[in-house]
Amino acid sequence: MSQHRKPPPPKKKEEAFHNNPFKSAIKGIQEQEKKEKEAQARAAEEARKQKAPPPAAPARKSKAAHESPEDEASLFFSAMDGVAQITHRGEPPKSNPRLPELVDENAEALAELSELVAGGPGEFDIAEVGEHIEGLGPGVDRNLLRSLRRGDFSIQGQLDLHGMTQLEARAALERFLSDSRRARRRCVLVVHGRGLHSKQQLPVLKELLKAWLAQKRINAAVLAFCTARPQDGGTGALYLLLRR
Repeated sequence: MSQHRKPPPPKKKEEAFHNNPFKSAIKGIQEQEKKEKEAQARAAEEARKQKAPPPAAPARKSKAAHESPEDEASLFFSAMDGVAQITHRGEPPKSNPRLPELVDENAEALAELSELVAGGPGEFDIAEVGEHIEGLGPGVDRNLLRSLRRGDFSIQGQLDLHGMTQLEARAALERFLSDSRRARRRCVLVVHGRGLHSKQQLPVLKELLKAWLAQKRINAAVLAFCTARPQDGGTGALYLLLRR
């Protein structure tokens, strides 16, 4: 009896191929895409915040309507009230070594026109605030006084009354104004001091100047006057705008 061969054992199924070489690469690509999307989202959020309009600024108040010259003069005197003089205890300012400045052409034209239309010598329209004083001849354009205040006219002559008696000061002023008009000067400076060295510390010469400017002999030479700017003596001096 022939022997039967045993059938060969069944072959084992090949184990499934688990080593996928693309799996890690795909996972890396997916993670990279995720990071890029997150970065894009953050960038979009930042851009949105930057484009947001800033909070509206409060609306500025519109400028007040143009004040009249009288109101401007009042405002000027109010602003200058209490301003300290830069010279020492009423001493006259040192002479300015700078070259003569050109007179503002518009201011000079206004002065010439005022001379034509203004009346003759008469009582000045005087305003005072604190130590500041200004006066305008009859019929003279008030804008001329504003130009004088802000220094549109260069100083073409200077008289210092310090140390003079009343009679000496009066004679010196008349002579100075007469010489200035002959020289066709337009604006001059008269230093009267603040009276800080006087017995009662009162500006005696300043008060006398106000009285003299009301008198015909001196009044006839002057169109307007006002307290000087600090660099020219402040409340211890006056600008005089002369007729020619």
